[in-house]
Amino acid sequence: MIRARRWTVPDISGPARARWARLPSWGRWTGYLLAVLFALVVLPSPVLAPLMAPDSDWQAVLFYPVGIYILLALGLNVVVGYAGLLDLGYVAFFAIGAYTMAIFGVRYHWDFWAILPLAIAFTMAAGLLLGAPTLRLRGDYLAIVTLGFGEIIRITANNLSFTGGPRGISGIPHPPSVGPLAFGILDSRPYYYLVVVLIVLVIIFVKRLERSRVGRAWAAIREDEDAAELMGVPTLRFKLWAFATGAAIGSLGGLLYSSKVIAIVPDNFPFTLSALILSAVVLGGSGNVPGVVLGAFLLAWLPERFRGFADYRVLVFGAALVALMIFRPQGLLPSRRRGAELAEGTGGMGHLGAEVGGSVVQAVEVEP
Repeated sequence: MIRARRWTVPDISGPARARWARLPSWGRWTGYLLAVLFALVVLPSPVLAPLMAPDSDWQAVLFYPVGIYILLALGLNVVVGYAGLLDLGYVAFFAIGAYTMAIFGVRYHWDFWAILPLAIAFTMAAGLLLGAPTLRLRGDYLAIVTLGFGEIIRITANNLSFTGGPRGISGIPHPPSVGPLAFGILDSRPYYYLVVVLIVLVIIFVKRLERSRVGRAWAAIREDEDAAELMGVPTLRFKLWAFATGAAIGSLGGLLYSSKVIAIVPDNFPFTLSALILSAVVLGGSGNVPGVVLGAFLLAWLPERFRGFADYRVLVFGAALVALMIFRPQGLLPSRRRGAELAEGTGGMGHLGAEVGGSVVQAVEVEP
């Protein structure tokens, strides 16, 4: 008799999540408040800088890449984690938000807060424009189309004089001061505080969506789109909502990034950025907000922490990601529903290509 034994890393987060679920509402809200205070007060402390980023400006790293990656990962998690749609061109929405801030801020002298809703509207329209003709595709075909969309945006920005061509746009204005917070190019703390506030608002928004009728429709589409459609779910409409929502969140990252660096070029928005954000979603646990935040934090912070190893840091970091995906394919903090999907062999991501079930590393025992 042949019996397969799986080598897996046990899920140590299960008991902690069970205890968290048993807490009363005031206990959970206290935990949320402590987490926000930790992010605002403890994390940017200069005391942690030598430990967290000895070869970099820790407060600058907290804004970019850490804060921006978390914001982008939360947006991509709506598309990939909730609706199960593989988007390889997510950087396009990041670029649209950045160029909206650059064009209207430099040429029309608009205020940051006036440009913010405009950037959201533009990227949501771009998400609908991309999704309407392509969301009837599935799996690898959808991934190829979205990858092409991301490259189209970058190449278009590189060839249009309106966007500055390959030289880009410089002189982008900073946000106006808010109380004691004065936004400038040297001090990254105001930008970090602003991105933390936006991350908290986005988390509240997406968690409310997850528990709503929209979130249940996304879960049905992710698990089995054909069955969802047979049960009366308008799948195309809800997939368009997922693309538009993810695009709106991505635009916030582009808006903040361009206002901080004050100059952008098309090369700031390569395909590799889309791949990194997707890796953060998968690494942390697709579909689970705390896992996505953790995955994006690690993916942004670890290369900066080991910058002293020069090019070898990328090699070591890549090897660590490969090992994690072998022994922990469901991610660091997967949601219970996604873990069940993975165990059933759907890969935990709907129709994203290859089907996997549990860990891919197995040992074979032969018994008489």
